[in-house]
Amino acid sequence: MKIAIIGYGGMGNYHAMHLKAYEQSAPEDPLSLAGIYDIDPCRMDYARENGIRVYASAEEIWQDSSVGAVLIATPNDLHAPYAFAAAAAGKHIISEKPIAMSSAEAQEMYARAEAAGLIFEVHQNRRWDDDFLTVKNILARGDIGHVYRIESRVLGANGIPGAWRKEKARGGGMMLDWGVHLIDQMLQMIDAPIESLFCDYSYIYGEEVEDGFDLLVRFRGGIEYRITVLTDCFRPLPRWQVYGTEGTATVEDWEMRGGITRVLEREDKHLVGIRAGNGFTRTMAQRSSESVENLPLPIVHAEPFAFYKNFAAAASGKQRPVIRKEEVLRVYRLMEEAARSAASGEVIRIKI
Repeated sequence: MKIAIIGYGGMGNYHAMHLKAYEQSAPEDPLSLAGIYDIDPCRMDYARENGIRVYASAEEIWQDSSVGAVLIATPNDLHAPYAFAAAAAGKHIISEKPIAMSSAEAQEMYARAEAAGLIFEVHQNRRWDDDFLTVKNILARGDIGHVYRIESRVLGANGIPGAWRKEKARGGGMMLDWGVHLIDQMLQMIDAPIESLFCDYSYIYGEEVEDGFDLLVRFRGGIEYRITVLTDCFRPLPRWQVYGTEGTATVEDWEMRGGITRVLEREDKHLVGIRAGNGFTRTMAQRSSESVENLPLPIVHAEPFAFYKNFAAAASGKQRPVIRKEEVLRVYRLMEEAARSAASGEVIRIKI
């Protein structure tokens, strides 16, 4: 199947390179890059320099019968119009996240693709991050007992990137940029209904969209899950911190530094108190080495090209899309409730 890319910016170029690599891996269900279209002449020239065919317009893609699918990598506000046109032209669709500006718009995009008998899938590529897969594996294995709190952080120090990401009308802001990924990871990891959430947006840089947010979600069964996104943090904190009744796991960064500390003896008979500021504490002292064991992270590596393999197989009728409509819409509903909490300053009691 030939696939054309609409939008040849950072993610469009990413997909062009990875589609070429996927094709060279000789998969059972191949995809090949038909070409690209971008409104920026400089990006079109760059594509030509890389030996990629350039379409003069999106209409030229719709009329090209050799193109079976399109990949939409434009600013967020243009995802829906291109998806509607692709569905009308009978092309399968991959859309960069977030696929839409609202849950209602997302539902309409799915409805039009389904009515045309087409595969429509969002590129939730963070499902294949090694750090996420490793934390998910720690929970599944029970390495640290019953997990009762998870902290997921993405921290930067460069403000909101780019131009359109600062504009509300174009789908800017960190919730749509990073929240859509991290919430999707959370819902893939915790198989339980949500009972409440509280969210706070930050506007440190004075833009019309949030430059960060702090979201606390409580699930039935008692698990708390905190997602923090900042663009003004100049020292790193762990990408993941996972708390269990029998230990704690830390993933420091995307380089997969970190480890697990697991309890061997519930009562630490060798505990020594420490000086704490102008006081003394045994309660907050670290455990003795005899009472715990330190283990490496059980790292899980993602299958190469997993997203493209699934999309190609789904378009061939061999598999279901791995990123399903109901999962995407649940993420949108939670993002909308988070926005409501941030606007009101209230805890939202809701079952999602």
